Amino acid sequence: MQSDRKRSPFFLSLPRRKALPLMNSKPFVLWAVISAFSILGMTDSVAKSKLHDGQLKGVSVADQERPNIIFFLSDDHRHDQLGCAGHPILKTPTIDQLAANGSRFTRAYVTTSICAASRACIFTGLVERTHGYTFRTLPLAQKFVNQSYPVLLKNSGYQTGFVGKFGVSVPRNATSMMFDYFQPLGRGPYFKKQKDGSVRHVTEIAGDRAIDFLKSTDKSKPFCLQVSFNAAHAEDNDKKNHFPWPVAENGLYDDVTIGKPRLSNPAIYEQHPDFLKNSFNRVRFFWRWDTPEKYQKNLRSYYRMLTGLDRVMGRVLAEVEKQGVAENTVVIFSGDNGYYMAQRGFAGKWSHYDESLRVPLVIADPRVATSAKGIVCKEISLNIDIPATILDLAGVKSPPGIQGRPLTNLIQGKPSSKWRTDFFCEHLMHVPGKIPKWEGVHNQRYVYARYFQQSPPYEYLHDLQRDPDQLFNLAEDPAYSNTLKNLSARCDELRDLYGGVYSLEKYPISQPNKAAKNRPAKK
Repeated sequence: MQSDRKRSPFFLSLPRRKALPLMNSKPFVLWAVISAFSILGMTDSVAKSKLHDGQLKGVSVADQERPNIIFFLSDDHRHDQLGCAGHPILKTPTIDQLAANGSRFTRAYVTTSICAASRACIFTGLVERTHGYTFRTLPLAQKFVNQSYPVLLKNSGYQTGFVGKFGVSVPRNATSMMFDYFQPLGRGPYFKKQKDGSVRHVTEIAGDRAIDFLKSTDKSKPFCLQVSFNAAHAEDNDKKNHFPWPVAENGLYDDVTIGKPRLSNPAIYEQHPDFLKNSFNRVRFFWRWDTPEKYQKNLRSYYRMLTGLDRVMGRVLAEVEKQGVAENTVVIFSGDNGYYMAQRGFAGKWSHYDESLRVPLVIADPRVATSAKGIVCKEISLNIDIPATILDLAGVKSPPGIQGRPLTNLIQGKPSSKWRTDFFCEHLMHVPGKIPKWEGVHNQRYVYARYFQQSPPYEYLHDLQRDPDQLFNLAEDPAYSNTLKNLSARCDELRDLYGGVYSLEKYPISQPNKAAKNRPAKK
């Protein structure tokens, strides 16, 4: 097994900060060791019809309740932007405590690095090549909605809720199939005027509505709530205040001078081909990061947004504790894609580097053995694994064809001898000249990417063992010719398995006069 089973420190309480008054309340202890529960009113045979393999060791099917599940999702959040990931400045005490009581995945990736496609991947457990949805495409097909994790959970008796950035265009009435409680929230603008005339940050509103859902649930039935924050996505229409933070974070990080971004040597940017040097990755760099003043201001603001969503997560989990269901509530936290934040002279995401693809992933299941708390998993995990994991936790069989895999064995500390060793990744949004399309394969040592609409196609090959920062393109190095050939063939194999060669005929662009219901927020 590849997991590094080093124990993280167990935090008995959350840190206190004057800038965060809501964190100054008596700290809650989220998790307790679960005892065996009986499923009241159900015979063993009925229980087995609702729960399948993958139960906790030593607990019979009949003795185990289906857990509640809360899934928090951040926006534009890179894997290393967490306190528990060793960040020297950023404060994320709620997520840190979840990691201390659960599992943190250090090699978590999205298969497409943009919010629309990634969120469709998360709902369906399918890669973009299969589900076919991203910005400017037709809505997610009904057949994929039908097999989405919220529909399957709802049909199995779960109370399903959604709050925040939905981010996916779906057919009419699809959200009512997916959720009992649906409260979408956009960021344009982040501060929303309330009925009493006050303004409130959308991150706070997401917390309010999540708590409303928790208060409304039938305590005799399990629930699954997804809270999808708009933070920490920039407000693209505001070129002065890119990252509006909640009022509670006023003053936070004001006394901090942030060091220069890694990989900021101009030579790193200059070695890129023109189609990347002239892409949105560079255009938006000049919006936010191109001067020391912009960099300091915007990164402090970005940190405040992340700390703000972490604090609101704490508010929601405090309500879980208040209702007495924390011992049977699994909490998942992840991000929808990475973020360059000036590294390589880039902004945004979209392209093939790990800054774009790697995201945070933390899962805390209070029912696991003490030995499985605070572990760090190095297995390759993907955004498409999240729905498979949610379904497995709930005892609901995954639909045929789902491409993600449950992470339940890993979070229980169980070895997995047949775990994936590579994955397919891509970006298919149609923005000619500004976001180049690509497809590739990422394994434990190598990253291969093919920007297939360049003439001729432009290939990248990185050796992560020798070059973890992906600074050198080895695609034309004779010493790596066999590796390049093998990875190119593997990319073709996975591409063809998941949907085949890209074309606009196969992945048509939506017409402006046929806008779908539930149109996603801007990228």
